[in-house]
Amino acid sequence: MGRMLEDASKTILKENGIPVPGHSVISSSEQIIDQHLVKPCVIKALVPVGKRGKAGAIKFADTVEEAKVKADEIFQMTVRNFPVEKVLIEEKIDIDEEWYVSITIDPQKQVPAIIVTTEGGVEVEDLVKNAPEKVVIYHVEPFNELHPFQAKEIWSELGVTGKPLTKATAILCKLYQVFLKYDCYILEINPLVLTKDEKVMAAASVMGVDDSALYRHPELEGMVESGSERSWRPLTQLEKEMVKVNDADYRGTARYTEMDGGEIGFMCGGGGGSLLSFDALANLGVVPANYTETGGNPPEEKVKGLTKGILSKQGVKGLFVAHNITNNTQIDVMAKGIVTAIQELGIDPKIFPIVVREAGVNDEEGKKIFQDAGITYFGEDLTIEEAAAEMVKKMRGVS
Repeated sequence: MGRMLEDASKTILKENGIPVPGHSVISSSEQIIDQHLVKPCVIKALVPVGKRGKAGAIKFADTVEEAKVKADEIFQMTVRNFPVEKVLIEEKIDIDEEWYVSITIDPQKQVPAIIVTTEGGVEVEDLVKNAPEKVVIYHVEPFNELHPFQAKEIWSELGVTGKPLTKATAILCKLYQVFLKYDCYILEINPLVLTKDEKVMAAASVMGVDDSALYRHPELEGMVESGSERSWRPLTQLEKEMVKVNDADYRGTARYTEMDGGEIGFMCGGGGGSLLSFDALANLGVVPANYTETGGNPPEEKVKGLTKGILSKQGVKGLFVAHNITNNTQIDVMAKGIVTAIQELGIDPKIFPIVVREAGVNDEEGKKIFQDAGITYFGEDLTIEEAAAEMVKKMRGVS
């Protein structure tokens, strides 16, 4: 999944007829000029995480000088592990009420869900739990549009009337159109504000799109941070390169997370078996250099690119590949990709420890490919823990 920074999402909203505050992006306080302060402004850290206000990363200013000081304060911050490199400057809105709108996919019903409340600026999860009468959750049939009468019913149930009801109805319909148009998995407006002159405007926005659908949206090129659903820290350069490897072919998955330090390159399947494999190495006193999942029958080229990435990290002295029992991932294809990568890198398995533990589709063919390349291979006759122990023996030079 991929996420947009707020300036990009607001640009999309504006292009689709949804009112947003005037805004611009700066990378230095020196870029702030008089035109930014036609009205009092809001200064926000431009990072792909929420709760910036609680972190002190949203500030207000009335003059250019004050804006520069506040911007410099934000540029010195790290917000939930993300260093602030850019700042969003917006006109300050004269707010009367703060509302909340979120459109996402209900994980249980597997249909789009619209969540709306007129109690914006609070944790909506707490409202759902403690005051459910203040929240409307509305499910939309897949591939259907949200009709104006449906949007009007949602707002009316929350007590919105008059001109604000008319405007909020139109905006909710447009937000749902954006959600469908750009293959979003989340579109959140918090707050959607009612101004004192009864305008309705998206004051803050979060927009995430399915990056596997980006081929349908060339207009979003450069606006979406692929892989950014993993949001506890910025992607490393190597992780960004592995995102490109994964995105180059829609078949199969290749998810790479770099770990601090580590000496063993690690490739596994998904699910509990992958966690078991990782823990097996850790319990034996070695440190994996990464956590990498691959599955869904990735093509040879994707496996090769992923293997090269794993082995390119400085300090990696061995490779452990382990799946539990694959169901649709062909082990012979995995073997070809891994072996080709090792050969192109000039790695000698007699010197560089490599252990593979695989079981499942075409495992006999895969076994032959690995063994012909001089790579130690185990099938389901060995448990994952036993295979991990063999990997550690190789790393420690124990026969």
